[in-house]
Amino acid sequence: MQHPQGTASHYNFWSVTDNLTLRPVAICFLLLGVGILHAPGVRAATAVPLSPNEAELIALADEPGFEALTENAAAIMQQSVAAGQLPDPMLGVGLQNFPIQSGGFTTEGMTQAVIGLRQAFPRGNTRKLKTSQLESLSTGVTADADNRTRQVVLATRQAWLGVYYWEQSKKMVLDSRAYFSDLLVITRSLYAVGSRNQQDVLRAEIELSRLDDRLVEIDRQITDQRARLAQWVGDTHADRPLDTDLPEWNQVPELPDLVAQLETHPAMLAADSRIAARQSGVGLANASYKPAWGLEAKLGLRGGELSNGTSRSDFATLMLTVDLPLFHKNRQDRVLASARHLKQSSLAAKTKLARALRQELESEYAHWTELSLRIGIYQERIVPQSAELSAAALAAYQADAADFADLMRAYIHELDTRIEQTKLQTDRLRSYALIAALGGF
Repeated sequence: MQHPQGTASHYNFWSVTDNLTLRPVAICFLLLGVGILHAPGVRAATAVPLSPNEAELIALADEPGFEALTENAAAIMQQSVAAGQLPDPMLGVGLQNFPIQSGGFTTEGMTQAVIGLRQAFPRGNTRKLKTSQLESLSTGVTADADNRTRQVVLATRQAWLGVYYWEQSKKMVLDSRAYFSDLLVITRSLYAVGSRNQQDVLRAEIELSRLDDRLVEIDRQITDQRARLAQWVGDTHADRPLDTDLPEWNQVPELPDLVAQLETHPAMLAADSRIAARQSGVGLANASYKPAWGLEAKLGLRGGELSNGTSRSDFATLMLTVDLPLFHKNRQDRVLASARHLKQSSLAAKTKLARALRQELESEYAHWTELSLRIGIYQERIVPQSAELSAAALAAYQADAADFADLMRAYIHELDTRIEQTKLQTDRLRSYALIAALGGF
């Protein structure tokens, strides 16, 4: 943005302090400035700039959502190992056929001290199916954790770009405010000597006030965006200045390649795992029609003697038990029907997810293409034309060929154009971040 001729320049600090009477005051201000620079808040502001890549690494270093999912996946995997084992055997100890009214352990011939062991065998291939079901669920949660990583990177990039846009906007508005402030001084001087009317002075004051109002809103947006960034990188890193160089995210893969990559998107892999788990559920429901088995061995210890004087023989018992799933109409049939419905629900959910991901990808790809075209138009035409317009308005105003309102409109238009160009650049980078999260590159 060009400045009009005659604009008051900023004073040089050391030239002012050449006056011996001002040197003590200057030294005091210098020492005060050194103290301010060593304050904790200023040290944080002069820290190493935060780049998008560093912000991503910080966000992923200790991300609780990812940790929660990975721990959950590990827990389910441990359960899958346990589900594949046989039930624990059962030990039974007791006293059988003991006479209550009279006698003791040796009085009756059937009195026994019994010890037994029972082992149950689940229905069909239930153990294998339960193991497979839990393994599928664990794989699905692991895929959810991978998707969480993509979402964290996306959110961190979006927050960083949000802070960048508003801080760049503030810088441009502050630069314009300094110019308008100088212009107001000049206009007042010209009005004082009768070269300009009071309307020009009021116009300059109004535009300066509008810029102040704009700065208030920008500061609110910066605070909001830094709070969003702090969610991912923490307060300390969120307060750091940002790298002034935007990331070079200038190319994305072709749309057909991106669409093909959607099949390996973590959300799709998680959906496949849920379908596999539901298929195992159907297998478990089918296995419920098969009998469960049990094997039991007992040893009965007897005391006393027979009538011929020989010791009573101990007893050994071996039993095989089996349940009979005969009444399955309102139990096994219902469980099987439920399992099949759940599987169909998972299949439909995957189809819905695939359509949503593809629609989001195609829409964002079109947005990326549009933003790329608009950025080219701004760089090649609109920005240079806005600069030429403001220069022409200044020249016309200096030659009394245009009024002050035309000059203000031209410079406000140039400011808005530069801010809009920055918005387009950050919006395209936001679009890149979303496409990268969908396409996995």
